[in-house]
Amino acid sequence: MENKSALLVGVGGQGAILTAKVLVTGLMRAGYDVKMSEVHGMSQRGGSVSTQVHWGEKVNSPVIGDGAADIIVAFEKMEAVRYSNYLKPNGVAIINDYEMASSTIAAGMAQYPAGCLEAMQAHFKVFPLNAEKIAAELGNVKCANIVLFGSMVKALQMTDIDWEAVISDVVPAKFRELNLKAYHAGFNAV
Repeated sequence: MENKSALLVGVGGQGAILTAKVLVTGLMRAGYDVKMSEVHGMSQRGGSVSTQVHWGEKVNSPVIGDGAADIIVAFEKMEAVRYSNYLKPNGVAIINDYEMASSTIAAGMAQYPAGCLEAMQAHFKVFPLNAEKIAAELGNVKCANIVLFGSMVKALQMTDIDWEAVISDVVPAKFRELNLKAYHAGFNAV
């Protein structure tokens, strides 16, 4: 099997790290060699968060270079553009059609850039979805990360792993049912 790589990007508090933990747990259970690296930055203050995951028969490093990621899962659409240089030319982007104002935008020092989705669609295969809206319809916007995860599983055709069992084991028990519904909603959204 050819090695694969995923880049999960978002803003602090959106659940990118938990999502990466679900991905890594499932891949390890399936017998893959998996390496993960995470960058929190100023995540507690709404800053950028990125997690790089490599998996395959033998993986030497978690670091994804320019043009090497098979997929980007962007929890916020500006983050998709920010990290787009990491995506392979034939790569896939799952993009949450959601805007989260950075501190400079919130302070009125800059404007949110227009055309983020369109810029990505001009260069990559993009699956946009509003994970916050889907999660809200399920009862809690906090499960938007697992909605995006479900979309990633489908886009990469990783259906040979029992993701329901992984999600059940990784997420807190009181949120298990909600997150299982979120996974299926995301899977069916692309």
